[in-house]
Amino acid sequence: MKCSTICAAFFAAVVAATSDVVQLKTEDFKEFVQDNDLVLAEFFAPWCGHCKALAPEYETAATTLKEKDIKLVKVDCTEEQDLCQEYGVEGYPTLKVFRGLDNISPYGGQRKADSLISYMTKQALPAVSEVTKDTLEEFKTADKVVLVAYFAADDKASNETFNSVASGLRDNYLFGATNDAALAKAEGVKQPGLVLYKSFDDGKDIFTEKFDAEAIKTFASVAATPLIGEVGPETYAGYMAAGIPLAYIFAETPEEREELAKELKPLAVKHKGAINFATIDATAFGQHAGNLNLKPGTWPAFAIQRTDKNEKFPYDQDNKINSKEIGTFVEDFLAGKVEPSVKSEPIPEKNDGPVTTIVAKNYKEIVIDNEKDVLVEFYAPWCGHCKALAPKYEELGQAFASSELSKLVTIAKVDATANDVPDEIQGFPTIKLFAAGKKDAPIDYSGSRTVEDLMQFIKENGSHKATGVLAEAADAIEENAEELAEQAKAATKAGKEGAEEATKSAKSGASEASKSATSGASEASKSASSAASEASKSASSAGSGAASSVKSAASGAAEAVKSAASVVVGEGDDADMHDEL
Repeated sequence: MKCSTICAAFFAAVVAATSDVVQLKTEDFKEFVQDNDLVLAEFFAPWCGHCKALAPEYETAATTLKEKDIKLVKVDCTEEQDLCQEYGVEGYPTLKVFRGLDNISPYGGQRKADSLISYMTKQALPAVSEVTKDTLEEFKTADKVVLVAYFAADDKASNETFNSVASGLRDNYLFGATNDAALAKAEGVKQPGLVLYKSFDDGKDIFTEKFDAEAIKTFASVAATPLIGEVGPETYAGYMAAGIPLAYIFAETPEEREELAKELKPLAVKHKGAINFATIDATAFGQHAGNLNLKPGTWPAFAIQRTDKNEKFPYDQDNKINSKEIGTFVEDFLAGKVEPSVKSEPIPEKNDGPVTTIVAKNYKEIVIDNEKDVLVEFYAPWCGHCKALAPKYEELGQAFASSELSKLVTIAKVDATANDVPDEIQGFPTIKLFAAGKKDAPIDYSGSRTVEDLMQFIKENGSHKATGVLAEAADAIEENAEELAEQAKAATKAGKEGAEEATKSAKSGASEASKSATSGASEASKSASSAASEASKSASSAGSGAASSVKSAASGAAEAVKSAASVVVGEGDDADMHDEL
């Protein structure tokens, strides 16, 4: 036991001594960062599974990057809690790029050695590196994708355009430039010109359009994408952001994927810039076929996804996958002859609850084709966060369920695993607000999932600026109205009793007047007249009091209604959601 403990400690010490990743503590972290121009820091926890998966990739990257004087460090947040809190660490692993203590940015690449090396290499260089005939060959292979511009020294316009593009895309690509006309001629480029060098496909692409920023960005995006790449957790987001349809080639083995890629490569060349082609491991990510309306388990398979509209075009799985059949399918797709496959649950027979249920078949009607602010929760039945949100979301729906508010706001939900929706959903729950008049630009909700915060989000971002009424407030208004109604009823009763009392008084006065007749007609007449006058005043006073009470109660009820309306529609200032596939 003792021997094994000592041996374990010995080997751990050997590993630590040979590691190119520097482990830092609170007392030496800041000094180390200040002494090195560029540092990538990993904040981790020993028990974190993602941290364990990152460790060998991080180590490989550290060994490669030390030759470029780029340091990789790590901090154990279970031991250095205050330090991790100081730098805003909320999850593990957290990677941050330090250029001194005052210039800190989050790491924006993937957690693979190649990505770590590529990203940090670009961070160490200026946005555009100067290239000469002596450095060009080495610079071409400095990263998987490198762009080199060739323009004359006095061409300020091209220089400014290229630098502008490079500044915006420096995290994605390596940029270089040269004024050497002879070098441009040797590379087969006419000034101003641009070449994208890459470590795959044909090795390079030459830019032939006008030297314009948008044209250069489009060229880089298309040329930097392999003719037939591979879809996986590291590449999925890039394909979704490419802005053109993606053709998936599902197959189980690497050999089969390679064979199909070779078979379909002529199609990828023919339709380059119009469709991206990529293989996908059906063994690891076969379930994603269901998202494309393919039947999982039937391989190989092929489907096209229009990423901007999230429309799916599955290829018949009973047909063969070859260049001829797929070529016809792709041509028909591009010509608009293939209808998208729409997966939808049945439209609900009743849909009058506080939260409206959306399915693919009624999506446009409920979300798009109306003048209401529509809040939509995209959920998955198995999602724990969605289940936790459900009762709060029902309460939110109830807050806008009144006859007045329901004309302005709809609270809705859709099972995004069972229905095709136009939006590509990256996680669950995703909440979006489709404001009236701005349906083409929905606003993602990223705040706390409380009823109050969601209500405020709708009020601030909705076109109608509507304020919902929570159940407690509605109950209080109803109770207040009932109380005022009782007061009015009581006042009416009091008025009636006052009038009856006055009538009795008049009768009594008349009786007394009759009895006094023996004292003389003149006196009797006077007494009767006086009594009648007093009775009239008494009745008048009682009636006036009753009317005043009823008027006061009615006024109170009116104020309550006005107050309720104010809460509902607002007054014054108130008027004015795939980490893996």
